[in-house]
Amino acid sequence: MADHPPLKGGKARWLTGGRLFWLILLAVTWAASTWSFALYKALDARWIVRFPKAYQISVDDWLSDFTKWLVEDLSFGWFTFRDVTRFIASLIEAPYDLVRSLLLDGFAKGQGQQAVEIVPALSWIAIIFVFVALAKYARGWKLAALVGTCFAYLAIFGQWDSAMVTLASVLIAVPIGAVGGLLLGIAAYRSAQMERLMRPVLDLMQTVPVFAYLVPILVLFGFGPVAALIATVIYAMPPMVRNTTVALQSVPEQLIEAGKMMGCKRRQLMWKVMVPAALPSIMVGVNQVIMLTLNMVIIASMIGAGGLGYDVLTSLRRLDIGGGVEAGFAIVVMAIALDRLSQAFAERQLRPQPDLSLPLPKRYPWVTATIAVIVCATLASLFIPFFRVYPAEQALTTGTIWETTIAWININFFDAIDAVKTFLLTWLLLPVKQFFGGIPWPVGVVVTGLAAGRAGGWRLGLLAAAMMLFIAATGLWNKAMITIYLTSVAVLLASVIGIPLGIWAGQNARANSVIGAIIDTLQTLPSFVYLIPVIMLFRVGDFSALIAIVLYALAPAVRYAAHGIRSIDPELIEAGKVAGCTNWQLLRRIKLPLAAPSLLLGLNQTIMLALSMLVITALVGTRDLGQEVYIALTKANVGKGIVAGLGVAFLAIIADRVVNALARQSRERLGLE
Repeated sequence: MADHPPLKGGKARWLTGGRLFWLILLAVTWAASTWSFALYKALDARWIVRFPKAYQISVDDWLSDFTKWLVEDLSFGWFTFRDVTRFIASLIEAPYDLVRSLLLDGFAKGQGQQAVEIVPALSWIAIIFVFVALAKYARGWKLAALVGTCFAYLAIFGQWDSAMVTLASVLIAVPIGAVGGLLLGIAAYRSAQMERLMRPVLDLMQTVPVFAYLVPILVLFGFGPVAALIATVIYAMPPMVRNTTVALQSVPEQLIEAGKMMGCKRRQLMWKVMVPAALPSIMVGVNQVIMLTLNMVIIASMIGAGGLGYDVLTSLRRLDIGGGVEAGFAIVVMAIALDRLSQAFAERQLRPQPDLSLPLPKRYPWVTATIAVIVCATLASLFIPFFRVYPAEQALTTGTIWETTIAWININFFDAIDAVKTFLLTWLLLPVKQFFGGIPWPVGVVVTGLAAGRAGGWRLGLLAAAMMLFIAATGLWNKAMITIYLTSVAVLLASVIGIPLGIWAGQNARANSVIGAIIDTLQTLPSFVYLIPVIMLFRVGDFSALIAIVLYALAPAVRYAAHGIRSIDPELIEAGKVAGCTNWQLLRRIKLPLAAPSLLLGLNQTIMLALSMLVITALVGTRDLGQEVYIALTKANVGKGIVAGLGVAFLAIIADRVVNALARQSRERLGLE
């Protein structure tokens, strides 16, 4: 329920009941964090700081035993569970091998050194031309030039082979994820029961860290590109399901009624009326699938996906600065090309059909030209090596430049970087870490339940307390507190940087164009890429993880703040000006209060992205739940990986529900609901 500040003597009292509640809760938590260890020593009660080992629940062992039984013992009579996983793997492996042969390996007869090539792979020139033609068809020459430049970069800078491995994974995972998500979204639209059933599953899928997907799939499907593709499809599908459901719900009722009046059956109404009407929104979902697929394919290099992600991973392990930056740039340019191309298809307007009286080459000139280039370039590649692969001796490299630049920065700015690092570690990171690290688990469970209950009601309070109790009872309390500490500091810094930038962009068109372009680029980058510069400049540790998380989570803080400011009714601002408000008063008394719901939604998304990135930063030596998942992945320990992944997911769900409840309260207070 919203708290309205009571009036006294014509002025609002600052200390309302709601604020008093939060202050008392904070004070109790701080006191418990500060004196819990002393209390444990004084009372000789170790259970205060550590969940009793005798009562810990061995969920990880149960899950590991279940998976082992599933893989080794489960039989359906004629076939075993292992046969099922092999069958699924073969369904995905066949088209993957086909696409990879088409793009890179060529088609051969025989195995190993005895293999004889029958048909060569497509020429790199033909592949670039195909994407240029698609871009020209989707939008125009500017996009065609951008996409052509991006793919030419991959060839000229020696990243072609790895890029084609990554592209083959994307070309297989995206159609499966998009079609699967479309069908599930339609099912959720048609059946309210199905939607209720799928909602918590989708919530969980979108909050479980990416590494947690890899652990059970690695055990079930083994090491290799197929397992990586399956993990990628599962990871990328939820946004498509949600987008499809929302898009179908947004189809105008009049259009549906018109379809019914025309005599459409249920299936015809869906596929000939509703899906075409919802296609622009559905294509936004496809764009999301492409970007998430690219992100996951890079991460899945850890279980054998290969490609550009593997190049980045090996460069990070060897501290090969030049190789890491070059592979990272290759991921970025591919992400930009695929992102802009899919956006163009999403926004593409229907165009008139060509004149059927014209011959096919004139009716479809770009299709004709593409086929001609593919055939000519591939035939030429049989005789001229240049058409087959870009000559390695002519490939450019920037590795030395990057190594020199990083060395120059480290030599000339080491003291400044180290001073900033020491300041933040001393005055921000360590105090916050000590605060969260000192919270005893009983107090943490109760305080979380009370906070969630205050924000969203007693049901949310019970749910949050139960989730925190699960984390404590599985022996992950300390790891969870480190996760909360890193996330909270990262979200604080991202908000401190992002919200002012968003407010500036919301009030100034020129600033909006510059900041918008930077944020667009940041959102296009796969999460893996953020690790490259921070490791090179700050080495491994919490500080490097913090910088990577802030960069990755900055975008929603900026976007939602700008959106909130732009959404304010101009008449209210005019009224403020007429009343004599200065710019600062307009911002503090009108714009910020009215933009509060958007700011809270931005905070919600910032927390989600921060938790998502936190798991990736396990690679730079953090000691949180993400590290637990990563260790489980390296040891193929399914139970440990899933339990630690659930711990991260529960923290994300609690944060999501609480912030959404606060945003709802804010909207109710402003009369927007």
